Amino acid sequence: MTLRIWKSGGRFEEVASYSRAKRIGPFVWVAGTTAIEPSGRIHAPGDVGAQTKYILSRIEEALKAVGAEMRHVGRVRAYLTDLSRAGEFASVHGEVFKDIDPVLTAVQAGLTQPGLTVEIDVDAVIHDVNGEISGI
Repeated sequence: MTLRIWKSGGRFEEVASYSRAKRIGPFVWVAGTTAIEPSGRIHAPGDVGAQTKYILSRIEEALKAVGAEMRHVGRVRAYLTDLSRAGEFASVHGEVFKDIDPVLTAVQAGLTQPGLTVEIDVDAVIHDVNGEISGI
C-alpha cells in the first residue's frame, strides 16, 4: 500500500505535526489551505474569488505531490468569513471543478488573520476514468 506525505513548508506544519497532504493507498486528504503566500503575505487580501483561485492551485500542487489530480477530488469543504460572498467562491469553484462535480460544503467561520476570506480542504480517492480503484 502507498503511503506518502507532503509538507509545503508552512510555518505550523512542524509545530503542529501535520502534513499539507497525506495519501494512504488510494485515499488522499489535503489540509485546510488559505491564501498565505510562501513569503507570509496574504494573497489578494479581502478578495474571495482571487483567494479561492490561489488556494485551489495550491491544493492541486499538494495533490500532485502525492500522486493525485484534481479529477480525483470527491469532497470539498470551504470555510468563508462571510457567506454573503459565497457566490464569488462558487464561481471559481465551478470553473476549476467543471465536469468533476465533487460534493461541496461551505460554512461561515472565523479565520486566523484579517484579510483572509476563505480556507479550503479536500478529500480525494485515486481512481481510473470509470471510478475503479486498483491495488487495494
